[in-house]
Amino acid sequence: MTTPKLALTDTAVAKLSVDALVIGTVSGADGLQLAPGAEPVATAFDGDLVKVLTALGASGKADEVVKLPATGLAATVLVAVGLGKAGEDGPTAESVRRASGAAARALSGVEHAATTLPAADLPATVQGTVMGAYGFTEYKSSNGDGPVAAVDFVVADAKADTATHALKGGTAIGEAVNIARDLINTPPNDLFPASFAERATELAKGAGLEVEVLDDAALRKQGFGGILGVGAGSSRPPRLVRIRHKGPKAAKKVALVGKGITFDTGGISLKPGAGMDNMTSDMSGAASVIATMVLAAKLNYPLDITATVPMAENMPSGTAYRPGDVLTMYGGKTVEVLNTDAEGRLILVDAMVRACEDEPDYLIETSTLTGAQVVALGNRTPGVMGEDAFRDRVARLSQAAGEGGWPMPLPDELRADLDSKLADLANVTNHRWGGMLAAGIFLREFVAEGVQWAHIDIAGPAYNTNSPWGYTPKGGTGVPVRTLAAVLADIAENG
Repeated sequence: MTTPKLALTDTAVAKLSVDALVIGTVSGADGLQLAPGAEPVATAFDGDLVKVLTALGASGKADEVVKLPATGLAATVLVAVGLGKAGEDGPTAESVRRASGAAARALSGVEHAATTLPAADLPATVQGTVMGAYGFTEYKSSNGDGPVAAVDFVVADAKADTATHALKGGTAIGEAVNIARDLINTPPNDLFPASFAERATELAKGAGLEVEVLDDAALRKQGFGGILGVGAGSSRPPRLVRIRHKGPKAAKKVALVGKGITFDTGGISLKPGAGMDNMTSDMSGAASVIATMVLAAKLNYPLDITATVPMAENMPSGTAYRPGDVLTMYGGKTVEVLNTDAEGRLILVDAMVRACEDEPDYLIETSTLTGAQVVALGNRTPGVMGEDAFRDRVARLSQAAGEGGWPMPLPDELRADLDSKLADLANVTNHRWGGMLAAGIFLREFVAEGVQWAHIDIAGPAYNTNSPWGYTPKGGTGVPVRTLAAVLADIAENG
């Protein structure tokens, strides 16, 4: 992960001696319009900038990037990036974030750039720039041009505390997203439970956090039957990582849990071969939780936060768990396994029960849980389930953060479909209807009474198999780091 050198400047736009200057455009009712902050540039073009951009095919649509010589400016190249349709209140934070990301991707190989987009929303511009400049080249023999080296953000008062805090916070959140992306994009031959635990430990200790790692012997001794069952088919045994941040004057305790299946073949219930390579991303929930803990330490949230992160590899072998097995989960409940490809919930509930022993006020867990999430909500919208009030709060904050979480119900009538003839419950229903909701109901069975709980299903949003867009690269996306960050900040402020 390489973050550009970021700085604030109040230098007059026309006098910015940079390789590239970024301005925003919008799709107005009457055609292309300039976004706030671009006025000085228009003046340098003698008022003809809109006409020139229109002649070059610019329309202001989201993700559109048009480059032209910076005539009359100290900059070399002018980069016009589209923010999409303009609302009554101007560009939204998410449109600014997305445009900043598109601009950062287009600035690959540029040494020094400046952007006027902060006039709309500085934190969003910073986040979008950091996330858009991301690239994963660890396994490339040639790294190409590399990300833009330095970006200046044009603000009215570069020395103001609000601007400084916005730069620091936006950078920290963007970097946390990129930490998660790095973990997700690391191939499974290099990122397996033991090495994942080592990298999590390194990141956590580097941020000054407390870390505890349970190996397979410790998991067996303490009765983590779900994690051990799922990991039994792999030659690389499972781990459980616990990371704690104890913030100043912490009034609330928050538990975070993230699914860390470092590769998912489906086990004995083997997945189809097509697209199985994408299952390197089945640890995206764990990666996001670990990155969020690093962020919590960096921003020093006034909260007591503990992450409980189960890590396993789901493989078929002579020692693998089978459909028909009964596992005794941590805490004593038994689960009949009807499908070994519904493994994420089995490791999650072990971690959730352990997390609840700390008596948290809130429990937030996230995972690439179900293909049903993609069927219901598509590849960009996480499903949020849980205790009604907290579920709605998390979804609302996710939407404000730009990750678009959507509240989903947990219908009582689906609970009976998880009844088992042998055990306390089965890990799947005997039908395909409401698969995401049934998984949420399964998880709910393991939440301690009185704990406000929410689950974020990121099966689609965690990994982009299509072309890059906005600040989102191909591969790991880092969803839902920004949602988790927004929820923690909201709890810190409002309890």
